[in-house]
Amino acid sequence: MLGDASRDASGLCADAAHRAAKATGVPYDVLVAISLVETGRNARPWPWTVNLGGDGRWLDSLEAAEAVVAEALDQGLTNIDLGCFQLNYRWHASAFGSVAEMLDPDANALYAAEYLAQHHARSGDWATAAAAYHSATPEHAERYRARFEAAWSGAAADAPVEVAAAPTDRLNRFPLLLAGQKGSRGSLVPTTGGGQRLIGSP
Repeated sequence: MLGDASRDASGLCADAAHRAAKATGVPYDVLVAISLVETGRNARPWPWTVNLGGDGRWLDSLEAAEAVVAEALDQGLTNIDLGCFQLNYRWHASAFGSVAEMLDPDANALYAAEYLAQHHARSGDWATAAAAYHSATPEHAERYRARFEAAWSGAAADAPVEVAAAPTDRLNRFPLLLAGQKGSRGSLVPTTGGGQRLIGSP
């Protein structure tokens, strides 16, 4: 059974998703479903989740997660996924001032929401956007889509009643999504070399 501190931590991702939804217009239930698929622990998203090249770990605190990431970086590993939305360090660390900021639930959620919105602008469909968020490799994306849709149906039932703010025009902070860029990738992780980054993914 989780202690009080763990119960409190298990709500951080959902709270951050709520704020990111209001800020970006990305539906709350979409964000919660992604966070649950990415980091779910006891059927709740977990903010201190770190995945080291396919080795997923739920840490007990921000400090513990920072320590694991620091050790991995010292060993030269950069294929590391962090936080509520499992942002990949190799591809997205430059958008953050530190590992602690990248792990921060609000910063993690806002970045993920903005990134997801870019995919939705291309496809017009949240399930397709979620699949692209995970991987540009079709077979990986389709497996993820099935898991996302299952989580999404549950998240929609629990979504807050207030309507998220309409999305505003934002500077594209995501070089992987720049139109016309040769060899651009549409994923939070590279499509080769450790693309399977989910805890318990096939």
